[in-house]
Amino acid sequence: MKLRNVIESPCGIRYMLDQLELQSGFARRWLLDSSMMTDVDDIKASYGVLQRFADFVKRVEPLFINTLNHKLCDLKDIRTTIKNLHNGAVLDDIELFEVKHLAILASDVAKLLAQHGMVDVVEIPDLGEVISILDPDGMKIATFYIYDSYCAQLKDLRAYMRQHPEQQDDLLLQASVLEDGVRKDLSRQLHPFATAIEQAQEALAQIDVNLAKAIQMKQMGLTFPVLSQDGTTAYKAMFHPQVKEALATRGREFQPVDIAFGGHPTLITGANMGGKTVVLKTLTLCQLLFQFGFGIPAASAQIAVKDEIHFCIGDEQSVEKGLSSFAAEMKNIDAVIKASRENKKLLALIDEPARTTNPTEGAALVTALLQVLAGRDMNLVMTTHYDIEPGDARCLRVKGFENGTMDYQLVEVQDGEVPHEALNIAQSLGIDNEWITTARTLLEDSLCKRAS
Repeated sequence: MKLRNVIESPCGIRYMLDQLELQSGFARRWLLDSSMMTDVDDIKASYGVLQRFADFVKRVEPLFINTLNHKLCDLKDIRTTIKNLHNGAVLDDIELFEVKHLAILASDVAKLLAQHGMVDVVEIPDLGEVISILDPDGMKIATFYIYDSYCAQLKDLRAYMRQHPEQQDDLLLQASVLEDGVRKDLSRQLHPFATAIEQAQEALAQIDVNLAKAIQMKQMGLTFPVLSQDGTTAYKAMFHPQVKEALATRGREFQPVDIAFGGHPTLITGANMGGKTVVLKTLTLCQLLFQFGFGIPAASAQIAVKDEIHFCIGDEQSVEKGLSSFAAEMKNIDAVIKASRENKKLLALIDEPARTTNPTEGAALVTALLQVLAGRDMNLVMTTHYDIEPGDARCLRVKGFENGTMDYQLVEVQDGEVPHEALNIAQSLGIDNEWITTARTLLEDSLCKRAS
């Protein structure tokens, strides 16, 4: 799965990408085309590189970072030109310029990184010979022209043309033939370097991406994760950057959450507006960030590597497919069940399943889902506002209202009973008092009848 395949996930990963200070469009495309890492060694290597860049950002002057970023702004997407070079085509002047420009850029960036001991972090192929081929006069200017130095015959012809302007029409054709020969010869000389040129372009994109990730970590207060050895995932002071920023604009603070889960299913209960969905969105976001090599929004994070991540949330009706909210939800959850039978390491995060059906059937569906997925080799975190039998699931509950304010911390409880706090939440929102008072009276009458 590529990053571009999850960019529209409701977990908020697009926000994280939009906040990256990438300098080039090619780096963004390169990042979006990157695959989700499922190999532990690949993840370790990725974070090893990011750690070097994070240290680099901390210790160097901002002016130097700006200089490096200014260079990276010049990175262009020349994959078509490189493909033509691989295929032995004769490059035109624009394509030869693109190769020369990239070669000089790669050399300049390598020299900048070498000043701070970073030249070994991302290997940039040495394109010195490419520069020599395309810059025979050693001017180190990132422009291209068929210089006289390329061909003595062309040099003499141009000199003659300057002395005899009256013969321009005839001589231009001769010059054009000689220039075509130069292009053909240059392309032949550059052909063996096609792979190195391609690698240099990708190395510069990798530098751009890692530098942007490192800056983002510093700006947002993100952390480096620890790879879980026992399959348990645990976060301390986990937060959602997008929600945190939205609250800050209204003068409010995001309340970080501690959570851990492993082999047994984890059930999170609580009233509506209790923050359960935000917890699932943040868990999904953190897992994706982890497996695409980003910093993690938490004070500390221990994360298990997964083969697949399934996030099933709320109102997912599809007009195009002719599916209602309930039908779309059932299809998504069915995909989780099928995947759990395929011997893959899964993380499934399911928000309020069966919320759109009647409570009796909804509670039965949620209870049955827990039973079906229990014992599978997967991590399951599910939220619900139904009162259900949790089986062997670990039950967490949002603390809820305390002293007139909502506490979003998760506490462990012994059963899946949901606290009755909807009326308190509605009252805190300033909802019509007569409506709330009447509902409270009906609720108390109902509870009394049950108890009698």
